Amino acid sequence: MKVTATEEYGLRCMLLFAASDSGLPLTLPEVSSKEGLSIPYAGKLMALLKQAGLVKAVRGRSGGYVIAKPAEEIALKEILNALGESFYGQHHCERYTRKEKCVHEGDCTVGSVWIAFDRFIDQVLQKVTLADLASGKCDLLGAVEAKQ
Repeated sequence: MKVTATEEYGLRCMLLFAASDSGLPLTLPEVSSKEGLSIPYAGKLMALLKQAGLVKAVRGRSGGYVIAKPAEEIALKEILNALGESFYGQHHCERYTRKEKCVHEGDCTVGSVWIAFDRFIDQVLQKVTLADLASGKCDLLGAVEAKQ
């Protein structure tokens, strides 16, 4: 499993919003500066997060972006789904075949492994919230076990 740059930086941006005590909007230049991103790339991330309903744009002179709901209500799965597709997504097999159609379609022996792995990852990501991660004390295994 590889985490894309979009997923990594998008999650870090969401952590930035979760850690913001003021509740004031953060501008693109602020997000860019705090996360070491270019302004266009920060804009791309904010657009994806806004489209998913995770951040809201605030217009006006002191505008920018704010988190759309409490960090306790945002599962990591929701954030990562907004930024990319799941590990075993709809187009998984297309990425790994050189032919028009996978030669193992219909008798794939490894697909069940990837499906099980994908479901496990989804369960973990669904149980851990942005607030859990933002606390800085997130025991990922403990958080998952406690919420079962």
